[in-house]
Amino acid sequence: MSFDVRAVREHFPALRAGYAHFDGPGGSQVPDVVAAAVSTTLLMPLANRGRVTAAERTADGVVLAARAAMADLLGGDPRGIVFGRSMTSLTFHLARTLAAGWGPGDEVVVTRLDHDANIRPWVHAAEAVGATVRWADFDPETGELGADAVAEQLSPRTRLVAVTAASNLIGTRPPVRAITDLAHEAGALTCVDGVHFTAHAAVHLDALGADFFVCSPYKFLGPHCGVLAADPALLQTLRPAKLLPSPDAVPERFELGTLPYELLAGTTAAVDFLASLAPGGAHRRDRLVRIMGVIEAHEDRLRERIEAGLAELPGIIRYSRAPHRTPTMLIGFRGRESRAAYEFLATRGVNAPAGAFYALEASRRLGLGDAGALRVGLAPYVDDSDVDRLLAGMEAFVQSPG
Repeated sequence: MSFDVRAVREHFPALRAGYAHFDGPGGSQVPDVVAAAVSTTLLMPLANRGRVTAAERTADGVVLAARAAMADLLGGDPRGIVFGRSMTSLTFHLARTLAAGWGPGDEVVVTRLDHDANIRPWVHAAEAVGATVRWADFDPETGELGADAVAEQLSPRTRLVAVTAASNLIGTRPPVRAITDLAHEAGALTCVDGVHFTAHAAVHLDALGADFFVCSPYKFLGPHCGVLAADPALLQTLRPAKLLPSPDAVPERFELGTLPYELLAGTTAAVDFLASLAPGGAHRRDRLVRIMGVIEAHEDRLRERIEAGLAELPGIIRYSRAPHRTPTMLIGFRGRESRAAYEFLATRGVNAPAGAFYALEASRRLGLGDAGALRVGLAPYVDDSDVDRLLAGMEAFVQSPG
C-alpha cells in the first residue's frame, strides 16, 4: 500500500502558511475534518450526558463514539477508555489513586528516559505515603533502555513500574513487553506512556502488556486532551477520589467534571481520518493498524534521508542513536547553541524547536542539562520538500558565523 503524502497534505490548512513542520512531537497540525468536528459539535444542541432530551443524547453519543474510536486505535476495550484534560492530569490522578494503597517499604520504579509526566506524578505519590522511588537508567552512549536496567530495580515490594513506549526526546523505543513481563513477575502494575509512541506506530495493548496506557490525541492529529486505557475489570478495583454525586460507574468514575464534548468529537474525527487513509471496507481497527504501518515506513524513509544529510555536515552531534526508535532526532552543534539553530531555521520557515521538552531526566543524563538540544520530529504530512528545506537550513547554519 502506497502513501500519498500530497493528498494527505491537502487536508491540513495550516500547511498553506508555507512552513515546514518538524515540531510534531510537541503537537501535530490538525486536518480539516478534525476542526470541522469540533466546530460542528459546539454548534449542536448539547447538555450533560443523558438519554431524555436530544441535547443529552448528542453528548452521550459523542462520548461513546470517542471511546470506541480510541479503543480501535489502541486495540483496547471502549469500557476501559478514560478521558481527561491531559495525559499529565490523568497520570497524576491515577498515581494518587494507586498510592492510597501504598505505604513505607513499598517501591515504585521510574526511568530516566521518560517524559516528566510519567515520572513526577509517581515520585510525588510515593513521597506522600513514604514509599521508595527507584530509578532505572538508560545508556547515554546508545540511548537504549534495556529490560535488565529495570530488572535491577525490581523487588518483591515493587508496586508499580512506569516506562515510556518511546522517548519524546531521542525516540528510543524500549522493549516494553519484556519490561512489563518482568514487572508482573514481581507482582507490580505497569503504566506505559504512549504519548510519543502512538503517533508513529500501531498500538497493540495486549502485546505491550501494559496495565495502564496513556496517550494524547493532539500528538496524532487530534485536539488537546488526554486518554488512559486499561482493562475495565482493573479499573473496577480502584476507588479514585471524586465528587459524591458524580458517576461511580467505570470509566466515568475517573473523569473529573463534565467532559469536553467538542474535543472528544475531534478525537473521533482524528482516528477516522487516519483510518480513511487505508482504503477498503475492513473494520476500522484493521485499517488503523495497516495505515500506521504505512505511516511508519514513510516517516522512517524521511528520517533516513535526514540522518544521511546530517552525516555530511560538520559539527553535528546526534543524540538519537538507538537502533529501534521513532522518527525523532535530537541534534547538537559543536561550539554553537542549539537555540541559535532553532532561531536560524525559523527565519527560513522551518519549525524545529530546541529544548528538553519536559524530558529533564533524559536531557540531564545526556549531559545537556535542562537546555536540551534541537529536536527534529516527523509527522505524516511531512514530505521530501520539507526535508530539503531542513537540510538546506542546517547546512546554512553550520556554515554561518558562530
